[in-house]
Amino acid sequence: MTTTTESTHADPATELRAAVSGVVAGPADPEYARATPWNVSVPSQPCAVVFAASPADVAATLRVAERHHLTVAVQATGHGALPIDASTILVHTAALNECVVDPHTRTAKVGAGVRWQQVIDAAAPHGLAALAGSSPHVGVVGFLTGGGIGPLVRSVGLSSDHVRSFELVTGRGEILQVSPDNHAELFWGLRGGKGTLGIVTAVEIDLLPISGFYGGAVYFDGSDASDVLRIWRDWSADLPEDANTSIALLQLPPLPGVPPQLAGKLTVAVRYTSLAEPAAAEALFAPIRAAASPLIDAVAPMPYAAMGAIHADPVDPMPTSERSTLLSELTDSTLDALLDHAGPDSGSPQVVVELRLLGGAMSRPGSHRSAFCHRGAAFNLMVIGALVPPIAEHVPGHAAAIMGAVAPWSVGELPNFAPGAGPDRLARCYDEDTLMWLGALAEQHDPHGLLRIGQVVRSVTPSGN
Repeated sequence: MTTTTESTHADPATELRAAVSGVVAGPADPEYARATPWNVSVPSQPCAVVFAASPADVAATLRVAERHHLTVAVQATGHGALPIDASTILVHTAALNECVVDPHTRTAKVGAGVRWQQVIDAAAPHGLAALAGSSPHVGVVGFLTGGGIGPLVRSVGLSSDHVRSFELVTGRGEILQVSPDNHAELFWGLRGGKGTLGIVTAVEIDLLPISGFYGGAVYFDGSDASDVLRIWRDWSADLPEDANTSIALLQLPPLPGVPPQLAGKLTVAVRYTSLAEPAAAEALFAPIRAAASPLIDAVAPMPYAAMGAIHADPVDPMPTSERSTLLSELTDSTLDALLDHAGPDSGSPQVVVELRLLGGAMSRPGSHRSAFCHRGAAFNLMVIGALVPPIAEHVPGHAAAIMGAVAPWSVGELPNFAPGAGPDRLARCYDEDTLMWLGALAEQHDPHGLLRIGQVVRSVTPSGN
């Protein structure tokens, strides 16, 4: 038997290959490149990548990491990635791709490697909806552990409020089934706590009886930005809960797939989804259609499976800068600040500056308490820029200037929308009690700090490393 002392000096990749059934790739192996994150600007150079084939592979990886004094990160699609180096083993969950829909119980059992579109497509023939975010190309698990704010959040609440159970591998290497009745404290923390409490290998979710909606996006010229923003702000103040909306200042590049009316210039997109009857939903949207002369009007009855078309988020990997903040209100001064930094003639290098209306069902607690905070926020502001020449060096500073301009109305940050770590950022995502409890649970279930990497909460120095 190999002793702990001997294994510490062995090659981690060699030991991993003997310990797991999935593929293990070191930096010299061709499979290693498969773990490049979606945001290709994020440096990712783990000492090894484990393409886990089972929860047992994840547990075995943690045991190897402990012997080698390494940390363990996890990735499915690479959205929301943070930097990792050779002190970390990366667990890649793409092979955990089970997706089983039960139309009788209106549930889906989903592996950690599954993207939302796969669940949406499996549920749609049964007239059921999987509560994805604006992009159906991201992973299910990362979205849910961050809370889950989708295009119907005002109508149905957080997507994480519709989770029934998790399959979890803790930092101790234990494989647990977590639900409201089994490890309830972990069930609380996994819904909002991101990767703090372990590596989720599967999740069971509710599917809702929604087969379609009235919605889409209408696009206006950037010269109308001021008028459209103010009309949208006033109109959205009285929306019923069956309606959801966001507005975005866009500067889309002239690439294949971008309509020529929108390419290479500033435009304004108003996104809308309504679960009301089409005639009522159309009438409610009329003030936005009348706000200015549309360049494109793509708001109409849609099947739920086409939900991704509303935001039309990019699919292909790219280098991006992402920032976000929650806002308490949108005053005239707030809108002026945004227009000064991202409106016509601002010289903004950002691709997307989006305001998303919150409230409604999201503002109320779900059936079971969770670690998600800031249910009372009114709007989320998201800023996305492309880190490409010749603007790359200007994008992050400009995004920081936008965040500074809206600071008087900022009330925190969501775990999703923009990745980040560090105590200051985490203090914006969680209140003090939530931070304390997440940190205490993390110490209990990961005493050696194997998962102390990325967007996780920790309260004390780990022992044994």
